[in-house]
Amino acid sequence: MCSHLQTSMEGLIAVFHSYSGKEGDKYKLSKAELKNLLQGELSDFLAGSKDPMVVEKIMHELDENKDGEVDFQEFVVLVAALTVACNDFFIDENETGLNVF
Repeated sequence: MCSHLQTSMEGLIAVFHSYSGKEGDKYKLSKAELKNLLQGELSDFLAGSKDPMVVEKIMHELDENKDGEVDFQEFVVLVAALTVACNDFFIDENETGLNVF
């Protein structure tokens, strides 16, 4: 039986590869693939943004090597940043007395 963390890691890998490689390099996300992933997996985060350029800005920030694509390592940076932000939010909410866990 896998641990929760191992299952989460496997899920993260599976999600990335279910969107990557539909066009071009199968180990990287193009801008269109990244947009599809964000819409399919993180639509609540996108809906909270009023910026029509949000996907382009995320792509620009993640694409460290500036090759126009997001590889798995670059993608994990996004997931980690969003996870930290969510954790911070829940800690703040928990401190105000709301039961979020």
